[in-house]
Amino acid sequence: MSTTSRATALPIAERVPLLDVLRGFALMGILIMNMPGFSYSGGHEADGSHYWPAAYDQLAEQVRDALFSGKFNSLFSLLFGLGFTIQFARMQQADPVHADGQYLKRLLVLLVFGVMHACVFWDGDVLHIYAVLGIVLLFGLRRVSDRGLVWIMAGCLVYPLISSLLRVAFVTKEFTDSRVVFWKSVAVRQDIAFGQGSFLDAAREYTSMMVFNYTNLYQLWGTFGWYVSMTLTMLIGVLAGRRLWAQRAEELMPQIRRLTWIALGVGLACSAAFTVIFEMNRNPGPSLIKTLGGLCYNVSRPAMMIFYVLLITQLFHKPSWKSLFAPFAVAGRMPLTNYLMQTAICTALFNAWGFGLWAKVCLLYTSPSPRD
Repeated sequence: MSTTSRATALPIAERVPLLDVLRGFALMGILIMNMPGFSYSGGHEADGSHYWPAAYDQLAEQVRDALFSGKFNSLFSLLFGLGFTIQFARMQQADPVHADGQYLKRLLVLLVFGVMHACVFWDGDVLHIYAVLGIVLLFGLRRVSDRGLVWIMAGCLVYPLISSLLRVAFVTKEFTDSRVVFWKSVAVRQDIAFGQGSFLDAAREYTSMMVFNYTNLYQLWGTFGWYVSMTLTMLIGVLAGRRLWAQRAEELMPQIRRLTWIALGVGLACSAAFTVIFEMNRNPGPSLIKTLGGLCYNVSRPAMMIFYVLLITQLFHKPSWKSLFAPFAVAGRMPLTNYLMQTAICTALFNAWGFGLWAKVCLLYTSPSPRD
């Protein structure tokens, strides 16, 4: 029996509690990583400087990046791919003729929510990315065999390396300098829009950045790379859904225990490597050593994400941990609502139209000026 038919035969209308817990953890990690984008403009650091110069702030930033950066949006995309497999199989069971159209409508609604979220409330939105990737999955990748998906995932790992080498070969110092000037000007503009402006001023700035991300060719190159990274972990989720890994967790526990420590070792080694490389090479512009750092980063993302998933899976199946996981499960049952709620709360806290804490709250303390 094929993996697809096994998934279809499963009574998938029932929720899988483990997946709710994982979604809750993903939301927590995403909030931690999004907090800098909510609170100050990263454009200030385009020249390689630290916006928050205190040593303990820099240490907190490095630990945060090593343990969280890219890991929890990867988890969210994995859960998106896994959820697609479960939900689409349920739709096919209920109405095989109209399943494609029904799921497409769901994705288009998500796309509308994502674009509105990005253009009005916060340009760091990922919902529209999941919607686009979901459409690609619905009409193309879902028909690819498991082996084919593995080859695509291998390509997703190789692509960032090739892309970085192309930047080293073709991006000039003059172009890099112009990008630094541009992002510094963006930082000034955002300080005005978010630190002094109205809600409409902020929305105009979010829309401007959203348009820039998809119309500027060099920026679009980076945006496409982000889609590739999300595709990698989404397809891991598709494989997990096809093979019923979440539902078979207790059966697979011996393999889970072994893989947990392998993922941790690879993830921590690569996380430490890219953290050190990027901290010691903060000057703007591509270089071969940054290419190595990027390779380490792109390996650490899925490795640490897999470690978190496997560790949570083990603990979830221990009765003594059930009550501790309950709040995460509650949050994970409404991922869209809670993701949007993060934006509502954080923009109200930091933007001038709310509590006005823009550029006043650093990583470990509150200060009236990042340069004091």
